[in-house]
Amino acid sequence: MEQNSAQDRSPRPPSLSTTDARRAIFERLSPVTGWERVAVRDALGRVLAEDVIAPCNVPAHDNSAMDGYAVRFADLGEDETTLAVVGTAFAGKPFTGIVGAGQAVRIMTGAPIPQGADTIVVQEMTRSEAGRVFVPPGQRSGQNLRLAGEDLAIGSVALPRGKRCGPAELGLIASLGIADVVVRRPLRVAFFSTGDELASIGRPLGPGEVYDSNRYTLFGALARLGCDILDMGVVQDEPAALEAAFREAARNADVILTSGGVSVGEADFIRELVNRLGEVAFWKIDIKPGRPMAFGRIGDAWLFGLPGNPVAVLVTFYQFVQEALLALSGVSPLPQPVMFEVTIAETIPKRPGRREFLRGHLSAAGGRNVVRLAGTQGSGVLRSMSEANCFIVLPEERGDVAAGDAVLVQLFDGLV
Repeated sequence: MEQNSAQDRSPRPPSLSTTDARRAIFERLSPVTGWERVAVRDALGRVLAEDVIAPCNVPAHDNSAMDGYAVRFADLGEDETTLAVVGTAFAGKPFTGIVGAGQAVRIMTGAPIPQGADTIVVQEMTRSEAGRVFVPPGQRSGQNLRLAGEDLAIGSVALPRGKRCGPAELGLIASLGIADVVVRRPLRVAFFSTGDELASIGRPLGPGEVYDSNRYTLFGALARLGCDILDMGVVQDEPAALEAAFREAARNADVILTSGGVSVGEADFIRELVNRLGEVAFWKIDIKPGRPMAFGRIGDAWLFGLPGNPVAVLVTFYQFVQEALLALSGVSPLPQPVMFEVTIAETIPKRPGRREFLRGHLSAAGGRNVVRLAGTQGSGVLRSMSEANCFIVLPEERGDVAAGDAVLVQLFDGLV
């Protein structure tokens, strides 16, 4: 009894708001050092360590933006103009002559502009007959041309340092004739689950056990970010085992990611261990689900201690950890979460004080976007994440939500 009374009197740090927690994280982080040169195809998902400079103009020459006819604007009159067609220009097989007075060249999209021509007349606006083309009035000088260097001028920055390469970036690099680029080294992330109740998949459950799903969830999230992953398995709720796991992770990784063991239960040793081995910046956030989340450092490794409930793991990962990993990977500027208002189709009870992330399904109904709850909203019901396509975000100050109210949603597409 005296022990319990002492625990009740012990000071507990206050919970942080979502905004303050994000600030506490990002004011401490700086990108990892180290780089490597990789082939363009191997740069997918990697972060550029230096600017990509255009070694040539893109496009390399003035060319046609449309199929049509290359003409001299000076030849066009206020009435329909008749021009003699003297050849054809293809992309990769240009017209080698000169367009003279009263002449036109049939031209395809991407073909270099023939010498003497300065305007492209779109094919659909003309009619042709017996080697002649008839051009209607109303054309503009220089129309439908793409000028050399219009997309990128030689010597300009094609892609800045800190850019994460997606399919468009690979294509842009290839369009410059560049075969390899310099990228930051992958972020090394060690992760493990804690809990004596956790069982590995592939064997029958014992009394009181549950299968460890969190490691597979986190593996998927980390793999999509291109991290070097060290899966340390399940660590027992025992101080010596946890300490050994933390020390090994800190030696081998830039980031330590755990699930479970950060609440106030009797077997939750992680907070105490991290305080002894390193530092804890905070361990509670005013969100639901995911209130018990720790952030700190052990040695040179950053620590994110996530809750044990499967949905809370995903909520905290996508609202805090993913962006932090991108920052550590050198991504600049960091992508900001995009939220927008839609109408909700049902009533949701809520007490002000915490930011809530509900799983929702957004769809179009009656010409407007409508969101509904996706399945049971308990923090242990991972199926709700699978059935959802967005988070319904209810800010701290918001109370009960009525059907027909406007609510904020954050789409999974591009987030998860």
